[in-house]
Amino acid sequence: MLVDQPVAGRMAQGLIEVELKFIPGPGTEERLQELGSTLEHRVTFRDTYYDTPELRLMRADYWLRQRDSGWELKCPGAAGVLGPHTQYVELTAEPAIVAQLCEVLETEGPGDGGVAAVLGPMGLQEVASFVTNRSAWKLVLLGADEERPLRVDLDTADFGYTVGEVEVLVHEEAEVPTALEKIHRLSNMLGVQVQETVPAKLTVYLQRFRPQVYQRLIEVNNSSQREATGD
Repeated sequence: MLVDQPVAGRMAQGLIEVELKFIPGPGTEERLQELGSTLEHRVTFRDTYYDTPELRLMRADYWLRQRDSGWELKCPGAAGVLGPHTQYVELTAEPAIVAQLCEVLETEGPGDGGVAAVLGPMGLQEVASFVTNRSAWKLVLLGADEERPLRVDLDTADFGYTVGEVEVLVHEEAEVPTALEKIHRLSNMLGVQVQETVPAKLTVYLQRFRPQVYQRLIEVNNSSQREATGD
């Protein structure tokens, strides 16, 4: 997958999300505890993804989802260094999401309405929906900047797929190299093979249950080596 660089100047109210996915083993939680990680919570939630019938968002590497009662839009940056990491700007404020959707889909918004109000006018429809059981961990590596802890999510989807993710959220592009260094350090401690590409939950869902949608994405993603995101 590409390590996408953040959009210049960042998008309004967006954080730069740097992450690496991995397949957890039976001893992953125990190893996290040994490293001093704190279990923040265990939670169950539903993700519902939306796109146009032509998949205009996903094909452009934008990912719109509703997680329980909140909306999120993951936005790509410019192409960067090749590697197994992904990097996105994540928008959660509905006005910012609507504005970005209008730009990507080249349409005008319906006024002051939220995301739900623009689904119909923009031709957006449900593409995937599944439930995830997550254990969320937080860890500060020795000698690391305590203001930027690593977060590790261990997810099991209701269709039987399990995946882990190491994530660091930063505010500025200058912080990205340090975030990547932290991710590599923790990956080595957990025994994660960083050169491997691990499918996201959404990728596996589409492959199993929406093969026609998955095939449309493969047509464009094979040429760019992008992977569907869905944490």
